[in-house]
Amino acid sequence: MSQRNYRAAIIGTGGIAHVHAQAVLGSGRASLVAVADVDAGRAAEFAAKYGVPRSHASTEELLREERPDFVHLCTPPHLHAPLAIACLEAGVTVLVEKPPTLTLAEFDALAEAESRSTAHVATVLQHRFGAGALRLRRLAEAGELGRPLLATCLTQWYRDEDYYAVPWRGTWESEGGGPTMGHGIHQFDLLFSVLGPWREVTAVAARRARPVDTEDVSMALVTFDSGAVATVVNSVLSPRQTSHLRFDYEHATVEVEHLYGYTDEDWTVTPAPGHDEVTALWGRDRSERRSGHSGWLAAVLDALDRGEAPPVTVADARRTMEFIAALYASAFTGERVRTGQITADSPFAQKMDGTGAPWEKVRNP
Repeated sequence: MSQRNYRAAIIGTGGIAHVHAQAVLGSGRASLVAVADVDAGRAAEFAAKYGVPRSHASTEELLREERPDFVHLCTPPHLHAPLAIACLEAGVTVLVEKPPTLTLAEFDALAEAESRSTAHVATVLQHRFGAGALRLRRLAEAGELGRPLLATCLTQWYRDEDYYAVPWRGTWESEGGGPTMGHGIHQFDLLFSVLGPWREVTAVAARRARPVDTEDVSMALVTFDSGAVATVVNSVLSPRQTSHLRFDYEHATVEVEHLYGYTDEDWTVTPAPGHDEVTALWGRDRSERRSGHSGWLAAVLDALDRGEAPPVTVADARRTMEFIAALYASAFTGERVRTGQITADSPFAQKMDGTGAPWEKVRNP
């Protein structure tokens, strides 16, 4: 497989853009040719820091003058869909930070725009690409672990009131949701990448402590097509922060506990009686690399070298976005929600809070 050097650009030069810039510059396979931000001063400062030759004041100007091979979209969430569609219409592949859109309807519009374009759209969900996750999927697909039985997926983080002082945070209109949408998505996307299609969800969501419009904690019970069952917890109220996934298979328990990125040292394997061979299988091909944007970008570039859609593809990301909509629908209606149940005319396809969060109804009877 031949490799080429790609022309990359970044739109939005806030905090997460620095991680993207470092991944591009460290890849050895792409050059950062331009950045854009509505704050021209911040864009120029960012460009100077990373040796980027040009900065622009708008997406339109960047796309018109630079013609990059792909764009990293690092803006606040409410801008993701319109700017990603602009990139696709210009024939430029776009790599969108999570969450890719505010709603399932927006996501389907983005998928439709991709179908009309020669370019692709991919969502940045980097924890799929760490060495441990790759090894787990490989062993599971080979049948070495037996059937998946149950799993737990915990994103218990802490965000204080100062965090929510940023105007676009904590609102349905600009962030799309609370920790379900913007924090736990990394972990349960990894869960889905291992266990496959989810079938049904029963959930609760609550606003317990933060001055936000959205939830600040949610919990869900999930069943999968495989028959496996899982619990998913998403919180921004937890002083001891952790990201913890546990997979119980017939032949072993496989766990990872980390915060914002894992290495092989963060994974543990406990074989079931009579299956000690799993420990040896897990110990092969160990890596010291940390899960993060560099590993994800390498997978993106490999796909582009092959002429394929980069990960995480529209089909993969839609499964995750549909789960978010289903979780909110279950939490706010009290009903169990199955995959495919949220159709285009559902209020939970149009807005993640659907007909309105219960606490909003109490405040505004």
